[in-house]
Amino acid sequence: MTQMTFAQNLKPIAYKDGNQKLNGLITDNTKGKKPGVLILPAWKGIDNEAKTAALELEKQGYIAMIADIYGEGHIPKDNTEAAKISSQYKTDYEAYQKRISIALDELKKSGANADKIAVIGYCFGGTGALETARANFPVQGVVSIHGGLGKGNRPDGKLSTKILIIHPADDKSVSEEDIKNVQNEMKNAKADWQMIYYANSGHTFTNPESTDYNEIMAKRSWEHVLMFLNEILK
Repeated sequence: MTQMTFAQNLKPIAYKDGNQKLNGLITDNTKGKKPGVLILPAWKGIDNEAKTAALELEKQGYIAMIADIYGEGHIPKDNTEAAKISSQYKTDYEAYQKRISIALDELKKSGANADKIAVIGYCFGGTGALETARANFPVQGVVSIHGGLGKGNRPDGKLSTKILIIHPADDKSVSEEDIKNVQNEMKNAKADWQMIYYANSGHTFTNPESTDYNEIMAKRSWEHVLMFLNEILK
């Protein structure tokens, strides 16, 4: 998956959580009740990787929307701010789940087939993909791409949707304990899940703008995403 030109293909989509303005992006193919994919961006908010994914998904026949989790006036300016605000949402997981739910509703209102919806997320957004599953939102599947896997001390619950975890084998940001716990969480729920490891890959291995970028593994992982979406949405 290569970086693309975005201006002519992605449209702004404004929506709200109460009084908080949210500014997402959506593909220009919203007619016809196509399957929909909600993209949850990484910890700095909507970025080029999320935009590229949206345009690639449009080529595959999906309506793709990139959610704004933080909201207008709260987009982090650097890694320090991103770490702080993303940590707040990881701790207050119900607030994160609410922002995801509002974005899912907006995707459906924009024309996506409500019975054929999936969520994919990168990094902080990968955590959000798992929170979508933990909230048992009515989606056909979720994909966590180099996401945080922990959920704190919450007890394991029901997981009714299909789950794909794309995990870089050399990701130093995810502990072995978190990996063990999330696998046990899915096993305890008797979920439909799979977790794929990608060799020689650091945390942000799918992002061409990152020093972790591994082109071969990034392409493989994207093919796995498309295979999964094709199975659950088409």
